[in-house]
Formats: sequence, C-alpha cells, structure tokens
Amino acid sequence: MLTELSIKNFAIIEEMSITFQKGLTVLTGETGAGKSIIIDALGLLIGGRGSVEYIRFGEKKAELEGLFIMEESNHPVFQKANELGIEIMEDQMLVLHRTISQTGKSICRINGKLVTLAILKEIGQLLIDIHSQHETQSLLNVDKHIELLDSYYQVNDPQFLKEYEELYHKWSQLKKDYKEQNQNEKELAQRLDLLTFQLNEIQSANLIPKEDDELLEERNTLVHFERIFQSLKDAYNGLHGEMRGLDWLSHTANHLEAAGENNQELQKLYEDYIDHYYMIEEISYKIRQHIDGMEFDPERLEFIESRLNELNQLKKKYGSNVEEIMEYSATIEEELETIKNRDEHLLRLEQRFKELTEDLLLEAKQLHDVRVKAAKGLEKAVLKELKELYLEKANFIVEVAYTKSDQNELMLDGSSVRPNNKGIDRIHFYISTNPGEPPKELNKIASGGEMSRIMLAMKNIFAQHQGITSVIFDEVDTGVSGRVAQAMAEKMYNISIDSQVLCITHLPQVAAIADTHLRIEKHMNHDRTTTSVTELSREDRIAEIGKMITGEELTEASKQHAKELIEMNKSR
Repeated sequence: MLTELSIKNFAIIEEMSITFQKGLTVLTGETGAGKSIIIDALGLLIGGRGSVEYIRFGEKKAELEGLFIMEESNHPVFQKANELGIEIMEDQMLVLHRTISQTGKSICRINGKLVTLAILKEIGQLLIDIHSQHETQSLLNVDKHIELLDSYYQVNDPQFLKEYEELYHKWSQLKKDYKEQNQNEKELAQRLDLLTFQLNEIQSANLIPKEDDELLEERNTLVHFERIFQSLKDAYNGLHGEMRGLDWLSHTANHLEAAGENNQELQKLYEDYIDHYYMIEEISYKIRQHIDGMEFDPERLEFIESRLNELNQLKKKYGSNVEEIMEYSATIEEELETIKNRDEHLLRLEQRFKELTEDLLLEAKQLHDVRVKAAKGLEKAVLKELKELYLEKANFIVEVAYTKSDQNELMLDGSSVRPNNKGIDRIHFYISTNPGEPPKELNKIASGGEMSRIMLAMKNIFAQHQGITSVIFDEVDTGVSGRVAQAMAEKMYNISIDSQVLCITHLPQVAAIADTHLRIEKHMNHDRTTTSVTELSREDRIAEIGKMITGEELTEASKQHAKELIEMNKSR
C-alpha cells in the first residue's frame, strides 16, 4: 500500500507530504483546490508522461516521492523487481522517486537505484491503478482483457498457464531453428564454400597450441643473439678465473670454516654460506652450458619470421591467438557437418516441430476451453455487481475467440490460428446497458454515469485478482446520485478491504463511508497559491459532509444528515 507521498514544486503545490492509511481514504475540497493535482502527481510517480508545465512557476524542478509497503510476500512486484535487478528492503519497502527538470528530462529512482522511465512504469503499474472518468487504463485496453480473465481464473488454479507457456517457448525456439536451417539454397551454398575455404586455410597451417608465444620468444633470442651471447660470456668470466668471483667466494668460505671450528654459531653461518656458494657454482656451470649450446642460425630466424607472419594473417581473420583460431576451426567444422547432413537434419527437425505443434495446439485448445468456462463465471460475477449498482437490465459478454491468422499455417477446428505466449485466444469485453441494444465494447458506452458504474463493478471483481496495492478513483462518481451513489460507495468500500483505495469525490455517501477523510484546501501565501492537506476529525468530517450535502452553507439539518450517514455506514 501507499504509505506516504511527498510532492515538491509541482503545479500549485509548493511542498507537501501526505501520510495514507489502509482502507478507504477520500479526498474532498473545492474545485481547483488541488485534488486532481495530487492524482496527477501519483500518475507521474508511476511512470506517466511528464511535462515541464507541471513544474511550479519560478522553480527549476519538481520532485515526487512515494513510499510503498508490500504486506504480501508473493506480490507480483517482488518477481518483477528481481528480474530488473532492483533490491527490495528487508522490511518490504519500496521507494519510488521522480524528478522533472526544466529541460523536460526525468530522473527516476527505485530504492535509490537509477532506472529508466520504462522500468519505473513497469514497477509503478504493479503498485497503483488509477481510474478516472476519462482514463480507464487496463479495463478499457482490449489487449489487457485476456490478462484480466486469466487473473480471475488463476485464483482457483494458479498454475493453469505454466504448462502451455513452457511448451510455447520450446515450440518458438524450434520454429526459429527450423526456419534458419531451411533457408535459401543459394545462401547455404555460399556459406558452405566460405566455411570450407576457412577450414582448409586453418587446417593447412597445422597450428600448435601456444605456438605463437613460443616463436615470439625464440625470435626475440635470435634477433638479440650477439648481445645475449656477450652478456653471458661476461657473466661467466666474472665468476671463473684467478681472483674472480668464485675464487674470492672460495677464500671467504675457507676463512669462515676456520672461524667456525671453535664457535658453533659461526659454524652454522659457514654451513649456510657454503650452500649458497655451491648454488652460485652450479649457476656458473649452467651459464657455460648455455654459451656452448648457442649458435646463431639465420635460416631459423627467417623461418620464424615467415611463420609468425602466417599466424598474424590468420589472427586478423579468426581470433586473437592460436587457441581462439583453433576453437573457431572446431565451430565451423561442426557447422559444416550440419550443412552437409542438412537433409537428414531437416527431416528430424521437421518431424519434431510437427509433433510439438500438435502438442501445442492440443494444450492451446484445452486453455481455450478453460477460458470459455471462466468467461461464463466472470459474466455472472459482473452482472451481479451491476445489478447491485442498479443496472439490472445490463448484459455483459466475455467473448473468447481464436486469434485468426491469414497464413493458414496452423489449423484448429477448421480455423487458421496464430499462437502466442498466452495461447490462441482473443478476449473482448462487451456490454449493453439498455434492453434491445446490441452489446458494444466498453469504450463505446455513452453515459458517464453508466461508465462509472461498469468500471466500478469490474474493479470490485478484479482488485483482489490483480494484486494492485492501491486503487485510485478520480471523480468516478460523476453523474450519479441517490441510491446509485450509495451503492457505488459500498462498492468502493468493498474494494478497500483487499486493496487500499484513494478516492476524490463530491458525493457525501462516499465521504461518509470512508475510513479516513482528507480535505484539500487552497490558500494565498505571499501572493502565491499553495495547497494544503488536512486529515479531518469526526466533527470536521460531519461539517465537511454537511457542506457537500447542501453546498457552502452548513445548516443543522445538513449536519444531522451527515452524522446519520456516518453512523449508518459504521453499523454496516
């Protein structure tokens, strides 16, 4: 649920922080006081389209921040956050932040991590569902109807889509592989020639692992042969000969041995010294052997230069070192084998694809039958809600039809169908509010009051299925009054049992049934307009609802009526 909302330099709001509670919260106030601005701020916070016009006049940026607490550990936002690499705090808190600058750019953060506006929207739409008279979001989006129907059914069978989705993923991958393998003959022939040439070129080089590194080292020795040879001779001569290094070290050993004959500590020192002496003597022998074995071979140097040039030419084409070239050789050898045995491979692939297609269509048909059955249940549930909202004559239809394809690739029940990751179904919601009228799509309903009731009825059903933590109604009660207004108030309250509900309303019936009542007021401060939010006490609620009943003038009769409305809703 939305726990706190902070707004700074947004429209006429200079700075405001609102704490929200569970249940149903209503926001009331005069027209223009800033009620809808708060909803606009929430819309932008969850990824809505921003504009520099929202920035308060004279300021450089507007800042919005919302704190959400997820009380259910299986809320969909956890999985989505994990997919996007966003860490949710141990106390299941999620902080959304958005800054809009004068340049029109937005800076978005989730739990302090910079994210794109698209990611902010993905997360935000799992947390808040905003519904207004003109913006009905997912309920009016035909593409979302299949998700709504599935969410309605998933309460009874949470895993009913899983098997189909896994099968569709395998089918899609196999279809892609088959298409790639069954490509143009000319392209395959050209590919075969290219790979054959590359393989012959690499194999004819008779590569040896680490060969390039070893040749470079040998080349370096031959190029600097004279310098290395002379340096080794000088090193050897420095150790061997009369009055040279080893001669002096031998004299030192004799003196240390004599000193140690009568002193154990010096005897130990002599032993350590003589070990190192023998090591240096051994090194001198190795230097001599190296000198004796050295021979400058110009032909070998010429061969190495030629071989390194050959390897460098291969590196430009196939890899940065000999190992990578050999790995590439193994890869194209496998591909060549596949191309050469293409007909046999394609036959196996085609048979597997055919079997998997049959399985997919069978599973999709079962999914279709489940949705047809679920559609009947949803129709009854919506009609029941509409009846309680005094639309007794309404007719609500959930159409479950195959998604048709004009390519005639896959046939089911005599129809060409096009599968996707949700199945082969196209779901449409239709409604007729008056007897004798044909059902129409939801967005074709003319009456604002009817649209409000239809949307509220569906929200009441889907709120508990969608996992939305907060549902926001922005003056959806426009155009209704009397018993319909009371029925709508009760529907909103029912939704608030499973989801937090925030509602901007002008109806006293809705305000009276709320758990929390916030009043939005507009003030003048230093010739600038500002907005404030106040949580009303019981007495203030009575006065506010009384004014909603009669207008600006509060009478004893309206106060009594307001009190009765509150008490009546308390007793429900």
